[in-house]
Amino acid sequence: MTYRYLPMTEQDKNAMLDSIGVQSSEELFQDIPEKVRFRGELNIKKALSEPELVREMSRLANRNVNTKDYTSFLGAGVYDHYIPSIVDHVISRSEFYTAYTPYQPEISQGELQAIFEFQTMISELTGMDIANSSMYDGGTALAEAVNLSAGQTKKKKIIVSKTVHPQSREVIHSYAKGPNLEVVEIDEKDGVTDLEAVKREIDEDTASVVIQYPNFYGQIEPLAEVQDIISQQKKTMFIVSSNPLSLGYLTPPGEFGADIVVGDAQVFGIPAQFGGPHCGYFATTKKLMRKVPGRLVGQTKDEEGRRGFVLTLQAREQHIRRDKATSNICSNQALNALASSVALSALGKQGLKEMAYQNMQKARYAYAKLQEANIPVKYHGPFFNELVVQFSDSVTSINEKLEEKGFIGGFDLETVDENMKGAMLIAVTELRTKDEIDRFVQELGDVYA
Repeated sequence: MTYRYLPMTEQDKNAMLDSIGVQSSEELFQDIPEKVRFRGELNIKKALSEPELVREMSRLANRNVNTKDYTSFLGAGVYDHYIPSIVDHVISRSEFYTAYTPYQPEISQGELQAIFEFQTMISELTGMDIANSSMYDGGTALAEAVNLSAGQTKKKKIIVSKTVHPQSREVIHSYAKGPNLEVVEIDEKDGVTDLEAVKREIDEDTASVVIQYPNFYGQIEPLAEVQDIISQQKKTMFIVSSNPLSLGYLTPPGEFGADIVVGDAQVFGIPAQFGGPHCGYFATTKKLMRKVPGRLVGQTKDEEGRRGFVLTLQAREQHIRRDKATSNICSNQALNALASSVALSALGKQGLKEMAYQNMQKARYAYAKLQEANIPVKYHGPFFNELVVQFSDSVTSINEKLEEKGFIGGFDLETVDENMKGAMLIAVTELRTKDEIDRFVQELGDVYA
């Protein structure tokens, strides 16, 4: 047979028309005016047989550059990290990858426990009281945090540092349109938030201040100083977007007085896979637990005293009046959250700390080699695993040359900021070897020269 999937045969079509008392497809659409009906041929390619289609799709797929065949120094929110092999074994089990919302706890204990463990580990990493059962990604989690702060404080002004990921800032602006929030962006200074500008901008109408830690440029923001500024204003909330891997080594935002900590768990057990899907997390204080978007899984006991798990404090529009709901988040990334949980469990506390430490040390080795090669590094403050290199040539042309040598280069910052012409954001993860870093810097040096 030429085509493997047929929606219906002519016999099926005639049977359906007969069943509804219609003689032809033309009669079925008779209420549509003739002048708006399309009578020509669609400008699309002729249908292919299955073998032809497989060959064509394979040809197109093989044009992709991937992290198996190329050495990646690309980060900017999606990273090439170690994924323990057990992750795929667990998430490939049918009871997990086919699972949907665990509304019936009596038949969903495994799924509920997996989500509960994810919440627990995120709470420990961030230093917060509670965490929800995951969200779509870090950007939407951050925007939900902003909306929560506005609803909680009854204020309309949101201060966002420009060192927050530009895509996350775009999501914040989109979310802010509904409740009519004023979003004020603060410039960076030497790669971190300009705190003097925050002091000038913050006032009694400010609902929250949003900081990324480490920030988009890889720099580590001074959260203690930010908190000191925020504490001068009554009710203003402190929101931190954080790479959870960095918290395996850095002081968690909760210890700096953060009210809400959000981020993306892609760094734990989730492949880059062309940018998604991801798994956002949302952690906060007990005071705000009834305002948390998404789901919370709680631990309880049944009538016989056995440990059990249930969905609790369900404040979504499916469960309560829409105008009282905390969010319109209708699902979560349970499978990706499970992947993160398995990865974290496999690594353990010491493994996670070692992984974070290797990211920091290898990034510093790259920093030193770049200095030796006289390649300008733009910022020199404390950083995690990303740094910005400045070139006179366009980053696009540099990356094209790197690709020829088997490297996926850094992120072109000019694509998100016209003032960043020639600036490349480089990520160095624990997977990068000394030899790979040395060869990458050598190739950059040859291009720069």
